Amino acid sequence: MHNLGRLIGSFVCLVLCVTTASAVTITGYDGAFPEGVKTIYHHKVEMRDGVALATDIYLPAAKGQFPTLLVRDIYSNGSPANRQQYAKFATTHGYAFVFQSARGRYDSDGQWYPYFQEIGDGDDTISWIAKQDWSDGKVGMFGTSYLASVQWLAALSGHPALKAIAPAMSPGDYYRDVAYPGGAFSLLSRARWGIGLVGGRTTATFPVDWVGGIDHLPIDTLAESVGFKVRHFQDWLDHPTYDAYWKPLNLEARANEMKVPALNIGGWYDVFLRSTIGSYKTMTEQAASQVARDGQQLVIGPWSHGWNVSPKVGDVDFGPDAIIAVEPLLLEWFDHYLKDGPKPSGAPIRIFVMGENVWRDEQQWPLARTQYQKYYLHSDGKLSPTAPVADRASLQYTYDPQDPVPTLGGNIMEPSLRGPYDQAPLDGRKDILRFITEPVMQPMEITGPISAELYAETNVTDTDFMAKLIVVKPDGKAINLVDGVIRARFREGFAEEKLIEPGVVYQYSIDMWATSYMLAPGDKLRIDITSSNFPRLARNLNTGAEFARTSKMQVARQKIQMNKLQASHIVLPVIPR
Repeated sequence: MHNLGRLIGSFVCLVLCVTTASAVTITGYDGAFPEGVKTIYHHKVEMRDGVALATDIYLPAAKGQFPTLLVRDIYSNGSPANRQQYAKFATTHGYAFVFQSARGRYDSDGQWYPYFQEIGDGDDTISWIAKQDWSDGKVGMFGTSYLASVQWLAALSGHPALKAIAPAMSPGDYYRDVAYPGGAFSLLSRARWGIGLVGGRTTATFPVDWVGGIDHLPIDTLAESVGFKVRHFQDWLDHPTYDAYWKPLNLEARANEMKVPALNIGGWYDVFLRSTIGSYKTMTEQAASQVARDGQQLVIGPWSHGWNVSPKVGDVDFGPDAIIAVEPLLLEWFDHYLKDGPKPSGAPIRIFVMGENVWRDEQQWPLARTQYQKYYLHSDGKLSPTAPVADRASLQYTYDPQDPVPTLGGNIMEPSLRGPYDQAPLDGRKDILRFITEPVMQPMEITGPISAELYAETNVTDTDFMAKLIVVKPDGKAINLVDGVIRARFREGFAEEKLIEPGVVYQYSIDMWATSYMLAPGDKLRIDITSSNFPRLARNLNTGAEFARTSKMQVARQKIQMNKLQASHIVLPVIPR
């Protein structure tokens, strides 16, 4: 029987996930609408296939035609206070505002299915706006998470009326970012979001313990086990490789189809950090117009998926500067592209350097002055720039899928677990190898992409390897910065599964995404190597069987090599100071 306290906690977190993670933090618009604003609720806008979507329209009091800010949503019908703030914000500043519930959600007709339907529906909605007598033909979009996804998906059409977007915390490669980071299924977020949150027409809560109660096997019957039947969740399980199902949703690979300037907003602890950076990079290099290539900006704060809510994220308080003023940022952006206002001020990139807790402008990503340094794993537990010299050196640990390493912090959606946390609760585990540097003597900044290269062998035909970068403070607190995973069968790419031979050493490349942190004198860096992170990631059962179809488990005995020919290491982006 589920624990009542855990159920209540799950319910509260689910509500928080809906009300904060999917909302841009706009404040100061809690009062009445500006005098004379005209409202039209639940107007049905017909899509190309005849399905009608519920659409609310808010027009400024002045006569004439207006640029329009559009929000397309799956989490509400537009009536909650935070969505009304969007409308008040827009109309206060001379914009028409259009709010639309996505297909199959709330009062919109049709059948709900994530992502794919937003491409055509977004294009059709923009076309409808551009034809209205109150529209001046210019449209901008903003929003967070799924409300950001719909912006990029609409942009694929290249509609000339879509002049600018402001996506925050948005995926860009739905295989790698949404479903299978490193080839390992993102169990917690896909189950909680895909089954419980958007498994029906409305955002509803049910007494399911999504954190502690999703250890059901096989995963193929997980939804059914908690009372749901959800087509899209089953489709995700049916496509564990990067195949034809996922390719239309690799928006980074489709940057050359888009020609819209974008204000990309992300967080160092956001679940979609990799793609926030990836979208910025690919659009600056490959977008379909020079205006779009030049019109990309990137803002990354010390936030998790619920961004700009509090200076305290997880166990760390990043100070008052961690909170930014959203309204001026958005106004400057849309006034330029929709009203021919001044060009947005500042550099194209603005990042928050954690540890130092300051914002800094940059011109390119990765930073041009980056010095990439290898830090090697040693069999005595040291982590250092000195390469190993021994002919033979290794360390071993055992990974048992029945007793996986529990999730503690990181780039995930779950409000109760995401962000930076002291890793002390995991200290007693023997299935984690820990490697630590000497204390730094001078401030040391790490800003940029991070990767790990492991030389490893195992006694099974498939398993996972994970690396977590941690800063250890002088008081002993060990705060996670960033982590990554690679499923062994995807070591050569995600389009094809290739099982491994037991007892053979393979090289595994682990993408640990990116961070920005200033180590103070006395701080140490640590890297933890393990094979599980549950329930954030589905356990590898180590059998090599087809994903999600089995309950059979096998214990894996892992050996990490750290000798002069097979020198496991991490690559750090060190910034000269």
